[in-house]
Amino acid sequence: MKNIFYIYKNDLKSIITNWVTAVIIGGLIVLPSLYAWFNIKASWDPYSNTQGILIAVSNQDEGTNIRGQVVNIGNEIVSSLKKNKNLGWTFVNEEEALKGVKEGDYYASLTIPADFSKKIGTVLTDELSKPTIHYYVNEKTNAIAPKITTKGATGVVEEVSANFVKTANEMIFKIFNELGIELERELPSIRAIEEWIFKVEEHFPGFATAVNSALEDAQKAEEIVGIAQKNLPIVAEIAQTGQQLTERINQFLDKSEAHAKTIGPNIKQELSLIEEMAASSTQVIDLLEQSDLEPNVTVKSIDQTIAKLETSISIIDALLQLFNKINELAGSTVLEPEMNKLSQAKTNTSAQIQLLATIKTAIQNGEKPASDLIHTVKTRMDETTGIIKDIRNLYEAEGQSILENSFGHAQKTSAEVQQLLNEATSTIPTIEKMLDDAVKGLAIGKTEIAEIQKRLPELQAKVVEFANKIRDFKAREDIDEIINILKNDYEKESDFFANPVLLKENKLYPIPNYGSAMSPFFTTLSLWVGALLLISLIHVNIAKGERYKSYEIYVGRFFTFLTIALLQSFIVTMGDIFLLKAYVVNKGFFVLFGLLISTVFMLIVYTFVSVFGNVGKALAIILLVLQLAGSGGTFPIQVTPPFFQAINPFLPFTYAISLLRETVGGMLPNVVIKDLFMLGIYAICTLLFGLGLKKPVNRLTANIAKKAKEGDLIH
Repeated sequence: MKNIFYIYKNDLKSIITNWVTAVIIGGLIVLPSLYAWFNIKASWDPYSNTQGILIAVSNQDEGTNIRGQVVNIGNEIVSSLKKNKNLGWTFVNEEEALKGVKEGDYYASLTIPADFSKKIGTVLTDELSKPTIHYYVNEKTNAIAPKITTKGATGVVEEVSANFVKTANEMIFKIFNELGIELERELPSIRAIEEWIFKVEEHFPGFATAVNSALEDAQKAEEIVGIAQKNLPIVAEIAQTGQQLTERINQFLDKSEAHAKTIGPNIKQELSLIEEMAASSTQVIDLLEQSDLEPNVTVKSIDQTIAKLETSISIIDALLQLFNKINELAGSTVLEPEMNKLSQAKTNTSAQIQLLATIKTAIQNGEKPASDLIHTVKTRMDETTGIIKDIRNLYEAEGQSILENSFGHAQKTSAEVQQLLNEATSTIPTIEKMLDDAVKGLAIGKTEIAEIQKRLPELQAKVVEFANKIRDFKAREDIDEIINILKNDYEKESDFFANPVLLKENKLYPIPNYGSAMSPFFTTLSLWVGALLLISLIHVNIAKGERYKSYEIYVGRFFTFLTIALLQSFIVTMGDIFLLKAYVVNKGFFVLFGLLISTVFMLIVYTFVSVFGNVGKALAIILLVLQLAGSGGTFPIQVTPPFFQAINPFLPFTYAISLLRETVGGMLPNVVIKDLFMLGIYAICTLLFGLGLKKPVNRLTANIAKKAKEGDLIH
């Protein structure tokens, strides 16, 4: 140990007494800080300054005429973009836009073609044609800008699509409403048809008896026939009016059936969102089950979980209302099992909220929450998750067909009404002819009455058949219920189907700017770069090294490198916090963990060079390159190629960056412990490697190093 500290003490003395060495060492201490600070500041908040990214917009839309109204969607898009300050929208003609993109004056361009509004108007015709917005992008100018411009372009398309869907839905449900009102207005006429048919059926036996006894009571038969003839034109007019109304309902339902396909995915999305929110209690349960429970962190997590569960209840209520409407439209209880399960899920979720509120109160009062309450919360969460999963699986298997069958059922019901009215219309001329024949028969006398008697059973059978169809329809359907469904508030229904789910964002670890979020990566990178600078300019071996043992040189000179590295880390981390004003929740731990990371990095790089010489420098640089892509410091590791995903768990950067991220956003003990453990493993393995292999490897590579120096290029 004496020689180790002598080497360290002698190195410090050399630095202090030689001003040139002191200046160089001072530069080495500061340089890594500049590397980190410039990069962090340059990426401080790039996504709030995208108004400088120019996108050319060329509107060629000539507009169109839809039902007598002049419409120009292109002008509406341009007006909307002029209010949008997220990107640098520039409005030029098509030729200038394309030329500017090619030459790099604009990053991208949008061209709205001349037939844009015209194609949107085809939705009201039988020949649909989707409109197109032409998007041109110059990917040579910058790697990131095309992604930003593409997001802006898709945002324009999404906004146009959303407005179109909302308007179309509003028009559809408005027509529903108008048809419901008109059907309600014509309801007395429909009731009158029913009443007349049943009355004819009821009096038909008397009519037949009158015909049979016409020879004895001809006057009575003439009166009955006269009453029937008098009312027949009224019935014909009512039937024709009802027939026209049902034809309009059928046409509307045919157009509306396609919209059933757009509702299904929204329901599946809502069920998945409820399932995700139901499982949100897992994090709280994990915190509550910890022996060293942190009240502030736990209470904050409970509040966030309760907010998610309340949102889940709102979505469940909306789904219950929607499923009830579908049941009404289907005229059955086809979704009753799903509604019962949703109600059960709502009850469980409400119970979770109450239990979490009780646990929160206990924690705020300084008490440890009872284990049975925690177990009950977990049980409720598991039950709710299972219920929602069952509903989602059942809906994925049968849900869309149920929804489409509901619209199909409404079409079938309307078609049956139309068929009944068609039959009534076609039967009335027959009845009218028969009644005329009866009048003639009564006038002719006994000879013709026999012929009329032969046709009476046929006429009676038609009347009874039509009356039975009306009874069967009334037994299965309620026309008042159909009217109530059609008369719903069309504006609320349109808004619901256009935006069925509201997203409530809850930031668990909010970081105010991109630069602060990137500070763990650039700080970690600068510490490794600092270590590389040190081993590039400072010798790892000492003059007259034969006086010392191999491990004494290894440890003694490492203390010198470590001292400089710790100073580098201290300046970098303190500058991040106080010079750049980077957002850091746990400032003390940020500095402390920076010192620890710098120690591990310096040990790894120093050991490489101390054991392998110049080859070790190359190994340190190769490891740096691999860690830049494989640590997940910039892009999520999941989006990188499989090779980098495979090496990610074995890289020191992975755990160093994660450790600093915890201090920036808010620390979770289990994550911090894991990262510290892994960095400790790296340090121990590297130290054992250096102490065990420095002497034999140095002996083996001595001749190679000597030969390299003879070339007068490599020191």
